[in-house]
Amino acid sequence: MSSNQPMDTSESASRSNQTEIAQKTWEINNQIQEITAVEELYKYDDSAHRSLLSEKPWEKDPHYFKNVRISALALLKMVIHARSGGNIEVMGLLLGKVDGPTMIIMDSFALPVEGTETRVNAHEQAYEYMVTYTAMAKQVKRLENVIGWYHSHPGYGCWLSGIDVSTQMLNQQFQEPWVAIVVDPTRTVSSGKVNLGAFRTYPKNYKPPDEEPSEYQSIPLSKIEDFGVHCKQYYSLDVSYFKSILDKSLLEFLWNRYWVNTLSSSSLLSNADYTTGQIFDIADKLEEAESQLGKGGFIGAFDLRDASKQSEDKLSKVCKDSKKVVIECIHGLMSQVLKDQIVNKVKSTN
Repeated sequence: MSSNQPMDTSESASRSNQTEIAQKTWEINNQIQEITAVEELYKYDDSAHRSLLSEKPWEKDPHYFKNVRISALALLKMVIHARSGGNIEVMGLLLGKVDGPTMIIMDSFALPVEGTETRVNAHEQAYEYMVTYTAMAKQVKRLENVIGWYHSHPGYGCWLSGIDVSTQMLNQQFQEPWVAIVVDPTRTVSSGKVNLGAFRTYPKNYKPPDEEPSEYQSIPLSKIEDFGVHCKQYYSLDVSYFKSILDKSLLEFLWNRYWVNTLSSSSLLSNADYTTGQIFDIADKLEEAESQLGKGGFIGAFDLRDASKQSEDKLSKVCKDSKKVVIECIHGLMSQVLKDQIVNKVKSTN
């Protein structure tokens, strides 16, 4: 027993070190910044909040809110919750405050809701839970308010569907300030980086100015119509992440849970259906581009040029989708090799 004791201690220290390295890597990949002005960040000014509610600057400028800062604690809780839902959408709420045009998310909590693969439905039980949770948070001097909601889009990217747009518009009408966050747990597992977006809707009948094209994201063919119909009804906010020394214990506790789940699963296996679906989706998009180009040839020279241009645009997007699938598969293989080194490597005792 005594001869094995040093080895056990050494292995325990080694695994603890590996967990810490994994957490640091996760923080670097997601560009989580450590802040030092902790008191200023956690200070809640109720009079400033009331003043903001009376002024309502977002009514004068629909683009008033431009940034969202999310604590690493809230981020990790959202990701763990989203991953626990698998292919089913989940939903939760965001606690935080507002600092000028920046919305600061301090914490998040899951809601007991019924979900499907395409939507989540909040019932009476969820509203009761929300009221109880926020009341208990006030009792322990967490004075931040609920300033938004989050939900998951398993495997089809971060954007607002028609139902999401309607929900967000309703909340912005009665519960301002309010933000919508979308997390894709499937793409998060595949890429190793949190796939997340933050959004606010425009007022009804508001025509947004022409905006620069946003960063391209792959959207399944079955969802493109829903995305295209509503994409001009909302805008994205710039997202950044932060952590503080006050979050350290809770963050380490949550990370251990997240790290165990990550080690005990394989993205190649858990996301096998997702990867297969991506390949089929790419094939469908190629057929659609080919079909569009073929139809253009019977109309005329100018129409043929337009059709060719549109087809080339679609083909370039398909190429980007293909690269993304390949990179995700390589990432999954590399993760498996690293896990094998961490967990299954047998050290020589000679």
